[in-house]
Amino acid sequence: MSDRVSRRTLIAAGASAAVGTTMIGVPVARADRGGGGPVPEPIKVREAIGRGGAVASVDPYASDVGIKVLQAGGNAADAAIAMAATLGVTEPYSCGLGGGGFFVFYDARSRKIRTINGRETAPASFTEDQFTDSNGKPLDFATVVSSGLSVGVPGTPATWAVAARRFGTRRLADLLRPAEELARRGFVVDANFNSQTAANAERFAMFPETVRVFLPGGEVPEVGSALRNPDLADTYRRLRECGIGDFYRGRLARAVVSEARRPSTAPGVEVLGGKITPGDLRRYSAPVQQPTKSKFGHLDVYGMSVPSSGGIAVGAVLNLLDAYLEVSGLPLSELTEVEYLHQFSEACATAFADRNRWVGDVPAVPVKELLSKGFAHERAKLFDPDKAQPRPIPFGFPDGDYDDPPGTGDRQSEPYEGRSTTHLNAVDRWGNVVAYTLTIEQTGGSGITVPGHGFLLNNELTDFNFVPVTPGVPDPNLPGPGKRPRSSMSPTIVLEGDQPVLAVGTPGGATIITSVAQIIAGHLGRGLPLVEAIATPRLSSRNGTEQGDLGLVDSETGAALRSLGHDLAAATWIGNASGIAVDGRRLTAAAETERGGGGAARVVRPD
Repeated sequence: MSDRVSRRTLIAAGASAAVGTTMIGVPVARADRGGGGPVPEPIKVREAIGRGGAVASVDPYASDVGIKVLQAGGNAADAAIAMAATLGVTEPYSCGLGGGGFFVFYDARSRKIRTINGRETAPASFTEDQFTDSNGKPLDFATVVSSGLSVGVPGTPATWAVAARRFGTRRLADLLRPAEELARRGFVVDANFNSQTAANAERFAMFPETVRVFLPGGEVPEVGSALRNPDLADTYRRLRECGIGDFYRGRLARAVVSEARRPSTAPGVEVLGGKITPGDLRRYSAPVQQPTKSKFGHLDVYGMSVPSSGGIAVGAVLNLLDAYLEVSGLPLSELTEVEYLHQFSEACATAFADRNRWVGDVPAVPVKELLSKGFAHERAKLFDPDKAQPRPIPFGFPDGDYDDPPGTGDRQSEPYEGRSTTHLNAVDRWGNVVAYTLTIEQTGGSGITVPGHGFLLNNELTDFNFVPVTPGVPDPNLPGPGKRPRSSMSPTIVLEGDQPVLAVGTPGGATIITSVAQIIAGHLGRGLPLVEAIATPRLSSRNGTEQGDLGLVDSETGAALRSLGHDLAAATWIGNASGIAVDGRRLTAAAETERGGGGAARVVRPD
């Protein structure tokens, strides 16, 4: 049910009213289990500087929950889990129990980084031609998106369980409580949630349960109204009481399988059924794995490895920027904005050419060579400081032989990847750091809500290429049994020596890679304060037409880039990033100032 909430009341209440008392060291909303009024909208703060711990995300509810966990003595992993569960309430079209993601953790005690691979998996019955018709032609993309066939086995619940067990200090049951209470009481709808709901209303109308939960009364919730999700609250309570195993082997597992295989649709609506079985859920795991590691100047950049392409491609972009120094003779900090963005565009397009050809959930991905300085220097031989390379740039060969002129493969177009995702960061008083990106793929995922449970199922399997990008060239991102679709999610932690200096990430599909690389290059290469590196107009060059946001395309800089041969197209905004810069004990949490209505940064003890 949607209740109108006075804006004046919210302003008077302020951010401190968002969460209140603690229970077993974890914040809960000021309400009894049965209800109370909706939780007032917290204040969005774009930059927070201080000590004792910090969080940054797209959402003020999530950031308030995270900072309360840190204040109550929880660590960064605890805060990240509680924040992610909260985002499942307030950002349900971007993430939630029905999706997956990548969790990157820096352990201050061991000074090591580990990652959790919570990417969704394809059913065991999937084959390479799963998304083709009898003639070998790709199925209609829009038809597959809003169907059970697009649903992969969710990895988010397993990720939380692994993170709590391996890295956290609080019981997972307690970390889910704030999200349960928020879902029960309701959150205040903002303009971004309203517009996302309106944009998906026609698609959501295909599924009566989605209408019931997210279009109460058949209407798009108004800005300033309160949206409650008691079904999701009950699901969180069940997970707290029964454990995450219920999602993969119990009643929740049966509900997910049933709805994915035979989606409940409106009269006259038919959609493709899914292939997920109870065995697929039982077999799911979220493994802890080694991160990627690359260099940017003297800094070490850690990210997510396969099935993500994020750590590989971000590292490749930064490697190429280092390699271009030999051509320009100037560090990034001394380049003009046009020179810098020209180099950045060329590096991104080149990295994407190699990423599309070599990276997927397949054996023997040449990760080490793709991130080697030798391969970067070979690929940098194609760079011209005075003009853009024709797009698409052909892929290279990371074969270890980098003394000869650069070999070039075919020119491949950019495959599709959904752009609705979310990201959060946390740093605690002991120096542990989390960068966590999670998703249900495109905005609203498959559009299918699990009846009685209040969460959307992903459409992550559409991140597979339906057919090879280039006929006759091996494609590492075709579907397969139990395979995880390639992702661009790029949660990143940067170290100087063995000490963290930056955690960063963003939503945005394939634009995630370019955004994260641009923020790192802007902050650590050009000396921009983190909040400015996040706020500055972005250029996303993915080996085709390049996108620029926040007026970049129509600016003098955009005109100068076009004169160098860059093909630019305007975008409203690219991504919705956040990060935390670490300078000893001093922390700077930063979030968007404009994109997505801005984000929310918090510190435990503000300066």
